[in-house]
Amino acid sequence: MHDTSYARYCCDMRGMLSFLILFLLSKKKMHGQELAEEIGRRKGSKPSPGTIYPALKGLREEGLIAEKREGKKVTYSLTKEGEAGLKDAKKQFCRTFVGVF
Repeated sequence: MHDTSYARYCCDMRGMLSFLILFLLSKKKMHGQELAEEIGRRKGSKPSPGTIYPALKGLREEGLIAEKREGKKVTYSLTKEGEAGLKDAKKQFCRTFVGVF
């Protein structure tokens, strides 16, 4: 059984960016600018580099994402821990927001 502490944090409004990053990375590997553009399409406003890169750094330090460097380009992907954390966060998200709509 994995730790659900990330799921609790992830469904906090401050954690919504992290939740969205994990969700997007569950679909495909992406670089930071690509993530920012996709978040902008979904939210209506693109996060600044000062917002997206600290979130990516925190997720990497938590072991939820990995990075692969090719020259100056860094591509991010989910780790096994990230997959488990996203699964737990989705459950918590549903419990938290069911009935809101």
